[in-house]
Amino acid sequence: MSETFPDDTSGFDAWASAGIAGFRGPSRAKKFPSGQSNPTFLIEAASGRYVLRRKPSGKLLKSAHMIEREFRVLRALQGTGFPAPRALALCEDEGVIGSAFYVMAHVDGRIYWDPALPELPRAARAPIYDAMNAALAELHAIDVEAAGLADFGKPGSYFARQLQRWSEQYRASETARVADMERLIAWLGENVPADDGRVALVHGDWRIDNMIFAADAPELLAVLDWELSTLGHPFADLAYQCMQWRLPNAGAFRGLGGVDRGEAGIPTEEAYVAAYCRRAGLEGVPNWTFLIAFSFFRVAAIVQGVYKRSLDGNASNPERARAMGAAVPLMAKLAVEEVDKGARPQL
Repeated sequence: MSETFPDDTSGFDAWASAGIAGFRGPSRAKKFPSGQSNPTFLIEAASGRYVLRRKPSGKLLKSAHMIEREFRVLRALQGTGFPAPRALALCEDEGVIGSAFYVMAHVDGRIYWDPALPELPRAARAPIYDAMNAALAELHAIDVEAAGLADFGKPGSYFARQLQRWSEQYRASETARVADMERLIAWLGENVPADDGRVALVHGDWRIDNMIFAADAPELLAVLDWELSTLGHPFADLAYQCMQWRLPNAGAFRGLGGVDRGEAGIPTEEAYVAAYCRRAGLEGVPNWTFLIAFSFFRVAAIVQGVYKRSLDGNASNPERARAMGAAVPLMAKLAVEEVDKGARPQL
C-alpha cells in the first residue's frame, strides 16, 4: 500500500479491536486519491467501513499535518449537532502503521468536485450552496467554550498571526521567487485590519469538495478535512470559499471563474455573502479586498508546501501535487489583481 499503509494489517487490526468499539478484522486499506495534506484511507473490515487519516511520511513542516487537532475538533463537534464525521479513536503510537493517525466513521454520500455542479440539474444547484452557507453560519455560532475548545487557538490578532505563520511556511518551502507573491506579502503586511474582537471556530479550508452531501437531496451530511481548524476570525472562512468565484473552472483548482452563474443557477458571491450576513446577524463584511487577497495568499502558501513535498518525494498524490505547484503564481496573480482593482463581491 503506497503512502503508506502496511500490507500486513494485523497490527492495525489488533490496535483497532482494542480501541474502537465493535471493530472486527481482518481489514484492508485503500487510499483515496484526494487528501493532498494528510493521506486518507478507506478501511474495509469485517465490522464495516471506516476512514483513516494519517500524517504523511518524510520531514514535515513545523505545525503542519496536525491530525491530533483534527481528531480533537471532530470529537468536540459531536456534541453540537454540527454535520461532521464521528471521530472514533486516535493513535499516537507511530509503530502501528508508521505515523500517528485517527479513525472516523465512514459517511455514505456524495462529494461534488466541481463547484459549478455540472452533474446536477439547474434547480438543484442553489440549494447545495444554501446548505453550505447555512452550515458555515452554524459553525461560526458554536459556543467554543461549551464545546471544550476555548483553548483551541489564540484569541485576537488572527490575521496578523496567520500572515506571519503562512509567510514562514511559504519561505520554508519556497522553490522559486514569485514576484507577485513578494508584492502580495508586502501589501498584506501593510494592510492588516485592526482586530475587531470576533472569534469563532473556523474550518480553514471551507470549500465544496471538503463536504459530503446526501445522494438525493441538498443535505450536508459531513464536513471533512479539519487540519487547519482553529479559533480565528469567521470572515476568513467566508472569504476563502468566495475565492471560488474568481478561480478558473479548470486545472488543479476548480472555481467559478468564467461560469455564467445566472445561467447555471448558482448564486452570485454578492448573494452568498448577503445570505451569510443575514444568518449571522451582520450588516456587512468590511475589508473585503484584504480578506480575498489574504485567502489567495494562504492557499498559495499551502499549495507551495504540497509542491515542495512532491519534489522531496513524500506527496500524497505526486502527480496532482506537481500540478498544484504550478498554481502558486496564478494564486498570487489573482490576489494582486484584486488588490489593484479593490475586490468587490462577484455578481
